[in-house]
Amino acid sequence: MTSVADLLPCPEPVRFLDDAGQLLPGAPGGQARDRGYQLPEPEALVRLWRGMVLGRRFDAQATALTKQGRLAVYPSSRGQDACQVGPVQALGPQDWFFPTYRDSMALIARGIDPVEALTLLRGSWHCGYDPRATRTAPQCTPLATQTVHAAGAADGLRRRGSGGVALCFVGDGGTSEGDFHEGLNFAAVFEAPAVFFVQNNRYAISVPLSRQTHAPALAYKGVGYGIRSEQVDGNDPAAVLAVTRAAYEHARHGGGPFLIEAHTYRLEAHTNADDASRYRAEEEVRQWAGRDPIARLQAHLLGTGAIDEAAVAEAQQQAEAFAADLRTRMREEPEVEPLSLFEHVYAEPTPQLREQAAMVQHEEALR
Repeated sequence: MTSVADLLPCPEPVRFLDDAGQLLPGAPGGQARDRGYQLPEPEALVRLWRGMVLGRRFDAQATALTKQGRLAVYPSSRGQDACQVGPVQALGPQDWFFPTYRDSMALIARGIDPVEALTLLRGSWHCGYDPRATRTAPQCTPLATQTVHAAGAADGLRRRGSGGVALCFVGDGGTSEGDFHEGLNFAAVFEAPAVFFVQNNRYAISVPLSRQTHAPALAYKGVGYGIRSEQVDGNDPAAVLAVTRAAYEHARHGGGPFLIEAHTYRLEAHTNADDASRYRAEEEVRQWAGRDPIARLQAHLLGTGAIDEAAVAEAQQQAEAFAADLRTRMREEPEVEPLSLFEHVYAEPTPQLREQAAMVQHEEALR
């Protein structure tokens, strides 16, 4: 029988690097050290840093494409780069990923073609990529419904004995939804190998964390369901990777689900349709910008000699080339079929749908 102490998260978020990228003395220290969290090897940290550099440039390019009218909407994840890239890079080939609408950067880290990753945000009715081939579910816009999907998929992986895990991303606002709790409870009862990764960026659109929960941390929400839980500094890429790896090992080897709360911050507005200045102070944004996860890890890697300035320049050039290719390909207008609007709505179209489809067909014939 697992004790309550084993389920509780560390009193303070797990951390290896300070804001300047220096390794903290004795890191991770205390209870985190007792739990076996290890500083990832330099090769893994370099790969994570490169993924974040590429992801950040992709995110900026997608934001620009929205302003140019190439995307209908884009929710930026700038500032949450470590949370987007680290957990996804650590997945194995047999594992599944369940993203939210904000996780386009994570799709890039998953190796999904960027144009396919942005298809949904162009206004298409489908996600753009093949979920089965990529083992990545469509991005989920309704809050927290993907937690139920992930719990069910994880149970399927367990029943098949595949050794796979299901990674589910969710925002802090999503933890207030009923589906979040139902997903956690199901996964716990059936000991499904699911890892629920909460990106606590402090705002559910405009609602601050203080108006969402009175718990000391969102990680404590897992304890009531008997789920091993942890909280981590989400802007410390080394800590994110270390804790996520431990969670995968726990879930993969019969330990049941694992809940991680990553403390991070959304530097941009909720989407391009949002005015974040209406609900948060500019000084708060500046303070969090000083905790940039890319700058933090890059400083650490430069200080340890794992990379040099030439490697930094190379990574930036590769990111620019990636963005340039995306720009070129996004200039091509997508092929659309207006009548597809009426497909997959009902098994048998209603009279109203038939009438509307006929109207569209008539208008298309006049073009």
